[in-house]
Amino acid sequence: REATQTHEISMVSPGCPLFSTLGLSNGSGEDSLDRLLPPAGAPRRKSATSLSKTEPPLLRTGTRTIYTAGRPPWYDEHGAQSKEAFVIGLCGGSASGKTTVANKIIEALDVPWVVLLSMDSFYKVLSPEEQALAAKNDYNFDHPGAFDFELLVSTLRKLKQGKSVKIPVYDFTTHRRHKDWKNVYGASVIIFEGIMSFADKELLQLLDMKIFVDADSDIRLVRRLRRDITERGRDIEGVIKQYNKFVKPAFEQYIEPTMRLADIVVPRGGGNMVAIDLIVQHVHSQLEERELSVRALLASAQQTQPLPQTLSVLESTPQVRGLHTIIRNKETSRDEFIFYSKRLMRLLIEHALTFLPSQVICPQGFCHHARSAASSPQITGVSILRAGETMEPALRAVCKDVRIGKILIQTNLDSGEPELHYLRLPKDISEDHVILMDSTVSTGAAAMMAVRVLLDHEVQEDKIMLVSLLMAELGVHSVAYAFPKVKIITTAVDKGLDDFLHVIPGIGNFAKDQTLDCSESKRVAGGDIV
Repeated sequence: REATQTHEISMVSPGCPLFSTLGLSNGSGEDSLDRLLPPAGAPRRKSATSLSKTEPPLLRTGTRTIYTAGRPPWYDEHGAQSKEAFVIGLCGGSASGKTTVANKIIEALDVPWVVLLSMDSFYKVLSPEEQALAAKNDYNFDHPGAFDFELLVSTLRKLKQGKSVKIPVYDFTTHRRHKDWKNVYGASVIIFEGIMSFADKELLQLLDMKIFVDADSDIRLVRRLRRDITERGRDIEGVIKQYNKFVKPAFEQYIEPTMRLADIVVPRGGGNMVAIDLIVQHVHSQLEERELSVRALLASAQQTQPLPQTLSVLESTPQVRGLHTIIRNKETSRDEFIFYSKRLMRLLIEHALTFLPSQVICPQGFCHHARSAASSPQITGVSILRAGETMEPALRAVCKDVRIGKILIQTNLDSGEPELHYLRLPKDISEDHVILMDSTVSTGAAAMMAVRVLLDHEVQEDKIMLVSLLMAELGVHSVAYAFPKVKIITTAVDKGLDDFLHVIPGIGNFAKDQTLDCSESKRVAGGDIV
């Protein structure tokens, strides 16, 4: 489980015992993103028994294992969250094999965006007196009072609701929390494990499935000795003392009685593949009941209302009409297409910036609008990969030191739904004005997903501007209906979509190898703006 300050944990790799973040090697986003795309028609596993029969959608690098399946929509056509993550609670004695069972379930589930949350991260901050007791193995870490249940319940509830959360990092050697907490976001399934997982009534209400992992006490003692000595720097006398004084009594008093609350009891831990297979089948059935079809609902919607007031279209000057005429012409060369598209993007970004708050300054009686460094809002640009990246140079050219985030959304070729594959957002984005960039918007499905991601990271809706070179009327209505406070800014609005949901007459294919591209273009000859 690893995360940087600017990159949030999003996925788990099946078959890999450790978490792996899906990220680029640097902040420039210049790595090829073709390696992130799943092969068309890749087979999917449905149970643990079929693990050896199909290849999982994995890409392996020298340092990472990347799960290429994306996260399907977790919201409805109105932009509101319509399904919560499925939470599995794993309880059991210390060293009973809870983490092993969790990893076995992850391997067998084969669903995107699984988060493993450990109760060990939520130990309370110890006072100096408690620190001294812990150093002598005289502090009881196996008592319910040792855990911060208030923070735990709040964090799990937000994560289940699809929000971005920060998880404390506990150091078992120093018995302290690290200064930097880890960001976790985007779970279809949450596996929560800990010795006191069933000890709090409010916590129990958040669990959709409760599993108790049972193991012989002698086996648990041997495992705890091995773990605490090798991983936590303890000595054998201290481990045995702590086990007899705290661990064993706590199991008998607080943990073992909660077995009656479990939906499933798993004897023998991770070696019980029959039980794990039954668990996986149940989770699959629950997830199938929660599947959504957002793009189909958007495409079939009858948009008869006038264009919303939140829409701002760049003034159709002779220059703008001329630029559209050039980039819409299928005979335009690639170099000219790139050059004039960049020029139009620069005009669009400058137009978008006029909607940011400003103050009036009157030096020597001459009044004008200005944005001083002290009063100007913090601006963050977020590009919807890959086509949205083509607008980043224009934003950087007019906003010095602007922060850039990235969201990769791809259409699932089987379901036709947008899927979230990757995101990297700047730290503390919640206070910023966000310029969300995509080259074209057709149904609005990808734009809606990107806006939903920003809202889940507590960005205020009225601080989001969706900036696109070209939009279809359907996309404008979809975004405006779902998020009425989001400002929508574009250079032109086309009326229709073809059978493949491409904007017509359109503007062409913008993203290939992260450059503007006019190959396989759908631009019409002489297609001036209507």
